[in-house]
Amino acid sequence: MSSFVIQGGNRLKGELVPQGAKNEALQVICAVLLTPEEVVIEKIPDIRDVNLLIELLGDLGVKTKRIDAETYSFKAENIDLDFLKTDAFRKKGSGLRGSVMILGPLLARFGKGYIPKPGGDKIGRRRLDTHFLGFQELGAKFDYNVKEEAYQVSAEHLTGKYMLLEEASVTGTANIVMAAVLAKGKTTIYNAACEPYLQQLCKMLNSMGANISGIGSNLLSIEGVGQLGGTRHRILPDMIEIGSFIGLAAMTGSEIRIKNVSYSNLGLIPGTFRKMGINFEVQKDDIFVPSQDSYEVESFIDGSILTISDAPWPGLTPDLLSVFLVIATQAKGMVLIHQKMFESRLFFVDKLIDMGAKIILCDPHRAAVNGLDKGQALRGIQT
Repeated sequence: MSSFVIQGGNRLKGELVPQGAKNEALQVICAVLLTPEEVVIEKIPDIRDVNLLIELLGDLGVKTKRIDAETYSFKAENIDLDFLKTDAFRKKGSGLRGSVMILGPLLARFGKGYIPKPGGDKIGRRRLDTHFLGFQELGAKFDYNVKEEAYQVSAEHLTGKYMLLEEASVTGTANIVMAAVLAKGKTTIYNAACEPYLQQLCKMLNSMGANISGIGSNLLSIEGVGQLGGTRHRILPDMIEIGSFIGLAAMTGSEIRIKNVSYSNLGLIPGTFRKMGINFEVQKDDIFVPSQDSYEVESFIDGSILTISDAPWPGLTPDLLSVFLVIATQAKGMVLIHQKMFESRLFFVDKLIDMGAKIILCDPHRAAVNGLDKGQALRGIQT
């Protein structure tokens, strides 16, 4: 089994360009299934989940061409729907959670879609109900094959409708939007997710000929069109990678420059780092993090300890809470980390305690961190 061996105690210096966002890449790559014309996507990250999805689309008949290290051309002119029922598809699809987002495009363009129960990272229960309830609202029939552990949707035609989502699921909203762009009539989605990556998907679909309004809000209106064409799209930089490097610089007292961060799309992330006492400068579209020997956590106005919690966008992304927790171990002051959206993301805390961190795991969702103010380095362990 492969492993990482990390030798700590070193300061870093230099600059880096963040890769494209995985969560956006998975959405916009699935969207190429909506048109037989060529779609070119830039800043595609070279990571396992994205590469597996591209391979999966290739198996479905999508012509893929790697133009350069970060740019691909896709042409979904001839799709082999029979591949969906093969063992090869079941094996690949079940290992990739993002595969669920091929359902909306397939349903919209071909009237049917099929996927095995998808896998993904183990961070807690993540329901797929929003996807299928949305498809049903548009007129699709939904079946779950218990024996094969697979989902199937089908429809002779889709019809736009008003729907209020029970949860603001990002992938659920994306899937419903991709199905609705080719539906007859108007679809209104209230309590829609509005993350920057979902906004990017909607902008890409509009450039293909879709008619989506309300982008950036939780109320989307979609006027169905007869067909979509090709386009060229550029993926945003990955905000999780950007936040991780800011935290890495703070923890190690390093000086780094993160280039081309699309600062306007980072939401509450920069402000939360500042509440942690971490200094940085915004220079054009770069973030410059100077070397900092210590950082002190702010308290609330009434003197109570700082609480950092996640929420659907425009709240703080849950993907960075683990980074803030680790940063807090070496801060001056105390922080309460409250992971509201997933129940298994704090179960690495026991490893940090073994390394010397002062953390109380209150319950599966909350951890109180008493920072060491870099007075005591965390010790290495084997895990």
